[in-house]
Amino acid sequence: MKKDELIQLIDDALDGDCSEADFLRLEAQLHVDVEARKLYYSRLLLQDSLTIHSQELAENSPTEEPTNIVSPDWGNRSGMWLWAGAFAAAASITLGFIIEDSKKKNLPATASQSIGEEPVATGFGVLAESSGAVWDNLTLERGALIPAGPLKLESGLAKLELFSGVQIIIEGEAEFELHSAMEMTMQSGKLQAQVPEPAHGFKVQTASGEVVDLGTQFAMNVTAEHNDLQVLEGEIEWHPKTAPKENLLDGDSLRWTVQGQRSQFPANINLFEKATDFEENLELRKRSWQEASKELQQDSRLLAYFTIEPAQRGNRHLSDRSAKGNDGTIVRASRATNRWGESERALDFSPTGSRVRLNVPGKHPALTLYCWLRIDSLDRHYNSLFLTDGHELHEPHWQIMHDGRLFFSVKAHNPPNKHGDKHIAYSPPIWTPAQSGQWMQVATVYDSANRTTTHYVNGKQVSQDKLSASMVVPEVSIGAASIGNWSEPYSQDPDFAVRNLNGAIDEFALFSTALSAEEINTLYQTGKP
Repeated sequence: MKKDELIQLIDDALDGDCSEADFLRLEAQLHVDVEARKLYYSRLLLQDSLTIHSQELAENSPTEEPTNIVSPDWGNRSGMWLWAGAFAAAASITLGFIIEDSKKKNLPATASQSIGEEPVATGFGVLAESSGAVWDNLTLERGALIPAGPLKLESGLAKLELFSGVQIIIEGEAEFELHSAMEMTMQSGKLQAQVPEPAHGFKVQTASGEVVDLGTQFAMNVTAEHNDLQVLEGEIEWHPKTAPKENLLDGDSLRWTVQGQRSQFPANINLFEKATDFEENLELRKRSWQEASKELQQDSRLLAYFTIEPAQRGNRHLSDRSAKGNDGTIVRASRATNRWGESERALDFSPTGSRVRLNVPGKHPALTLYCWLRIDSLDRHYNSLFLTDGHELHEPHWQIMHDGRLFFSVKAHNPPNKHGDKHIAYSPPIWTPAQSGQWMQVATVYDSANRTTTHYVNGKQVSQDKLSASMVVPEVSIGAASIGNWSEPYSQDPDFAVRNLNGAIDEFALFSTALSAEEINTLYQTGKP
């Protein structure tokens, strides 16, 4: 196959305009021709680069915009086939080739991982719970991986679950560092550890010595003057730096000074008794959110507002809590546990075909889309949050790319070749496999008056695009749409693009105005567990 012909086939496929016959020719060529596979990737990278470059020009241009290049519409069946087939065929290309190209373009490294590189996360455990926890120069949400390096808990309580099975409660002010799931250093502060049998041998280093757990619970209070040790259950070894080791059993305690002197102290450390603070704090925050949610339901700017309530078996109706009454219908999605730990109060969209169907009438000069979601994985090219049926003129699409970037667009034009039909506002990557299973708030604000699209994550702005004049849609239409998936209800083709979110949503809202950064942050602060 000649190079010009190959380029044309690749470009047609990337644009979603490749016929089934041409796709089969291209797929066959990709399977047998390494150079064809390299060319395919170079065209794919070029198209992404042009998208990014054109949007940067549009943002910086004081006058009329250059032609806007957009990503292909993978809703086309042949395009979806190519995405799967070409990536399978291209698996033999060395990762070095792809990664090097992606570095040159400053594209997210996650894109290269989809070729078969095993995802990598960093940490030795997770933050299971916290109560009033204030970290020094760090924000840790519940479920977050504990980062490497020294950590300082300024105040409050934090419960860590290490991958070895060890459970630790730390009370601030405390300084510590995890070296592995079986070893840590405690510079200062109170600690209590519960060590299961598979983790016997867990070690805690201090300035005056080392504790080796032999099972199952011990506590310590480390200060600049001394190290207090207490065995609540089981046995530990104490290895002081200036004396022979000794074993401590149930109920034993000792104080070891920095001068190497041993003395007794009252056994009074039991941080696990304070574990009820975690549950009480979560319950208080949930009640506070429930009150805020009731107030939000009265907001006249709402187009739709969904919180997930328990329902009778077989009931697939989802009530709109706003005054608009744009109720939804649940399709395939199953009930799941929400961010507050309540069963059947979230919707899991992981089963193929899952969605919530709704209709939102009217035209709107601005939109704010907001939800709390849990992402399990991003294993599709597009992972839907809220998509209108098909993608008609003046309609929005909100989704997450396979590399973790938020995607928002409103279709501004209907050109014959689909080029220049919309401005796609991408955020930086907001999700990695390390965050799998964590709840997070995401929001996107489309403001036609100010010509901006702004993405938020957990109450903070992560990006803002300035739209060129020709890409601004003064009035956005929604109509029939889906939460968590994409629909083409009038299509007679049984094959469909798989775009359902692999994860869950427990709160979703649409506003007819552009919420401010302060309002987005307030929604986050009142809604976070």
